[in-house]
Amino acid sequence: MNRLSNWGWALLALTALRLLVAALLPLAPDEAYYWVWSRALATGYLDHPPMVALWIRAGTLIAGENALGIRLLAPIGVALASWALADAAERIFPGRRVGVWSAALFNATLMIAAGSILITPDTPQIVFWCFTLWALARISLGGPGWWWLIAGAFAGCALASKYTAVFLGLGILLWVLSDAGLRRHLLRGWIWAGGALAVAIFTPVILWNAEHGWASFAKQGGRAGDGHGFTFRYLGELIGAQFALATPIIFVLGVLGVAAAVKLALKRDRGAALLVAMTVPATLIFLWQATGSRVQGNWPAILYPTLCIAAAGCLGARAARWRVPALAMSGLVLVPVLIQAIAAPLPLKRGSDPTLARLGGWPELAAAMEEARVKNGASFIASEEYSLAAELALHLPKGVPVVAIGDRWDLFRLSPPEPGQRGLLLQSERRSAAPYWPGAEPVGRVIRARKGIEAEAYRLFIVQTPAPGQDVAVLPRPR
Repeated sequence: MNRLSNWGWALLALTALRLLVAALLPLAPDEAYYWVWSRALATGYLDHPPMVALWIRAGTLIAGENALGIRLLAPIGVALASWALADAAERIFPGRRVGVWSAALFNATLMIAAGSILITPDTPQIVFWCFTLWALARISLGGPGWWWLIAGAFAGCALASKYTAVFLGLGILLWVLSDAGLRRHLLRGWIWAGGALAVAIFTPVILWNAEHGWASFAKQGGRAGDGHGFTFRYLGELIGAQFALATPIIFVLGVLGVAAAVKLALKRDRGAALLVAMTVPATLIFLWQATGSRVQGNWPAILYPTLCIAAAGCLGARAARWRVPALAMSGLVLVPVLIQAIAAPLPLKRGSDPTLARLGGWPELAAAMEEARVKNGASFIASEEYSLAAELALHLPKGVPVVAIGDRWDLFRLSPPEPGQRGLLLQSERRSAAPYWPGAEPVGRVIRARKGIEAEAYRLFIVQTPAPGQDVAVLPRPR
């Protein structure tokens, strides 16, 4: 009991620290873009399902439209998921007391450590994935059939967070089919009711796609199927990314743990079979896809919960000695990065500091743009880059309209700008193409910088509304 109490206090302290960092850390462009979603709620978007927008909307209603409010549910959600994962591990391997270590390793992966501070679609997906495992662990021990409803609800929420949660359904199906005792559930109503509930939760996303030309399904399906012939290049990228995002020690422990889980599953260990079903099929598909196209490094993060349970529960005492070093390595890597991102004590240039490129200088850029807007007599500021437009919408002074241009905005219910208005268009100098906005006239340049170190340079153009042949929208501004 005391051990669990200590674990609970440690989790609360870690969550409080993450909330503090979430409040201090500048918002990344993608986070700003998802904040726009939260102000234009829909049942689907071009890039992902809507769950991340709902989380951000809930957080901003509680804590305001600031970094903490936008990210509020990420640290809280990961804390709850950690508890669910620990409980699931205890039930999958009863009597081995591996729950706390499973959750500790899970939190020590860089993907989860960062995902517990930043808000992206991966965060709610992984949280709901862990809670689905929690429900399935109850079923594994012979719990009542209504646990299938709980599992179905969480699985549906995971799928409404990100499409890669389809591997959750695949894993459940394979797990049930692999076990004679579990196959009996197919003759009862609860498992089908759970599946129907998952589909019902995801149905609004399907309907949104049907109404918008299957835009989101086509985009994400195209990314998954964009093959370039057999190559080892992307396979190496994928393995290297997991080596870094899981951290080297946890990655090795996880791989060895899953291999040990396969051996246990072959001996009819139902809990180990659950881990295998949730990990191996998706892993094989990711590896197969990586032989012909790029698999984004964050996609396999859905495997981390079961990897960590396997690492904690399926290996012997020799491997257990590496648990503490694994936690220490995570801190040694992550803490300096967060300090640099928040305070930038080291004067590193963009090529040596990814925090500068992604997080640095947004308020300063907004101030420079406001000065340029007034100087050029413009009534609005525009951008062809959706994430840049979102950052400007968050940081510009109140009352300054921000206009976004691009075909993705045709899928939003946002108002177009008033005709006959003079505006200032911002375009990154990394882009060599001319602006999409017809008749754009160059008027200068502006720099985004942090503590005097350049993060990015932009060209400025004078434009007029409307922009013929282009989809434009006025973005929401903080209340």
